[in-house]
Amino acid sequence: MALPLRTDTPLTLVPLSWLLGRWEGAGVLGHPARGDSDTRFGQVVEFGHDGRDFLTYTSTTWALDEDGSTTEPLDVETGYWRPQPVDLDTPAPAEGPRPVELEVLLAHPTGVVEVLVGTARGPRIDLSSDVVARTATAHEYTAGNRMYGMVEGDLLWALDVALEGHPLRSYASARLKRVS
Repeated sequence: MALPLRTDTPLTLVPLSWLLGRWEGAGVLGHPARGDSDTRFGQVVEFGHDGRDFLTYTSTTWALDEDGSTTEPLDVETGYWRPQPVDLDTPAPAEGPRPVELEVLLAHPTGVVEVLVGTARGPRIDLSSDVVARTATAHEYTAGNRMYGMVEGDLLWALDVALEGHPLRSYASARLKRVS
């Protein structure tokens, strides 16, 4: 499936323009090292832009019961995705799309602010924590890796986290459908 790229964005955003819009779906989270059992959650993600060279990002999650009904809020993230200009003087790879370097800034109401860096290559985005800052009352979150991708028209993502002295481990994943 070809990526639905848009050309009504600044040139630097075109490789990420397939993310634009509202996505909704469900996933599962849990950190075995902390003894968390798997929790099903619902999620809404919105990517937007205002004409400048970055995407706005918000994600809201809530716990789901066995019937898929909302039970309680879980988390909110808000931030900015900043693709860096592509160096067209550098030869393109022999296979696949030209990589786009990304800087992602995220804020969480739990007292954590995070800067992630990574690369977008067509329908796949890989990000890793570069900087994590925490308030005195935030939980001990020290690092994260995120992978986003488009599969069969859906947005899939996975998150590995290092929490409370534990190394990076699988924490959450979801499958979201574009709704607008």
